[in-house]
Amino acid sequence: MATGINSKYVIDNKGKAVSVLVDMKSYRKMLAELEELESIRAYDSAKASGEKPMIIGDGL
Repeated sequence: MATGINSKYVIDNKGKAVSVLVDMKSYRKMLAELEELESIRAYDSAKASGEKPMIIGDGL
């Protein structure tokens, strides 16, 4: 599990963890890190495609 995240678990009547509660600061940090990961994956995918990059302003 990630370090520095304060979380609590919601347990069903069978004792199985079914949900996780995190504080807002940790939630916002996780969202920011997820957005960064999505950007990295998009970059890696674009680079692997071998297509020529389009520079903003080209073709105008």
